[in-house]
Amino acid sequence: MGKEKKTYEQAMLRLEDIVRQVERGETSIDSLTDLLKEAKQLIAYCKDKLYATEEEIKKVLAEDEK
Repeated sequence: MGKEKKTYEQAMLRLEDIVRQVERGETSIDSLTDLLKEAKQLIAYCKDKLYATEEEIKKVLAEDEK
């Protein structure tokens, strides 16, 4: 994913791009491993982002209940 910060949406778009490349056979065997490593990092980023967002939402809702 690199050092630049990506949004969740950017990460998802890149994941979709990787999937398309692999499904269409647009990637060489040599670059397949790199793409899969990138996809794994993007998936972890997205999961973390979703978890963090869920926790923030829970906090906001809990504050409203007080």
